[in-house]
Amino acid sequence: MDRSLQYQDTRERILSVGEGLILARGFSAVGLNEILGKAEVPKGSFYHYFRSKEGFGVALLERYFQDYDNRIAGLFGPGRKGGKEAVLAYFHQWLEIQSANDLHHSCLAVKLAAEVCDLSEAMREELSAGMKHIVSCLAKALGEAQTSGALSQNASAEELAESLYAMWIGASLMARANGSNLPLERAYRQTRIMLEAEA
Repeated sequence: MDRSLQYQDTRERILSVGEGLILARGFSAVGLNEILGKAEVPKGSFYHYFRSKEGFGVALLERYFQDYDNRIAGLFGPGRKGGKEAVLAYFHQWLEIQSANDLHHSCLAVKLAAEVCDLSEAMREELSAGMKHIVSCLAKALGEAQTSGALSQNASAEELAESLYAMWIGASLMARANGSNLPLERAYRQTRIMLEAEA
C-alpha cells in the first residue's frame, strides 16, 4: 500500500472517530485512550500524526472548517445565487441541519466555542480563523447585495455579517441548552427581518 495513502487513512480514522466522541461529550471529557481504542489505533501511531492532544484538536478544527468550506462552496462560490439569497440560504441550511440532527451532535465549532478558548491558545486561534473565514464569505455576499441594490449601504457588510453570525452562534448555544430548535427558528426570522430592513 502507498505509505501516503496509509497515512491519510489512519490519520483520518483518528480524526473522524475523535470528532464523533467530542461532539457527544466535549474535548476535555474524551481521553486519548478512548479515541484510540474506538479507532483501533495504537498510541504510538497517534503520536506519529499528532504531537499532543492539543495538536490533535487543532487538526480536528482545521479538518472541520475545510469540510465546512466545501459544503458551503455551492452557496458562495461561482454560479451560486445572488448575495442576499445566498446569505438567507446559508442560514436556512444551518437551521435545517441542526433540526435534522441531535442538537448535541451537529456543529463542532459551536460545541467547542466556549470550551477550548480557555484550554488552548492554538485551538482558539484555529477556531477564530475558521469563524472569520465564514464571516468573510457572508460579508462578501452582503457586499454584492449592496452593490446590486438588493441591500442598502447604510450598514457595513462586514459588521452585518459578523452580527448575523454571532446571533446564530448564540442561538445554537441556546438551542443546546434548551433542547429545542426554537432559538434557531427565531434567529432565522430575525435574519430575514434584518435583511429586509436593510433592503
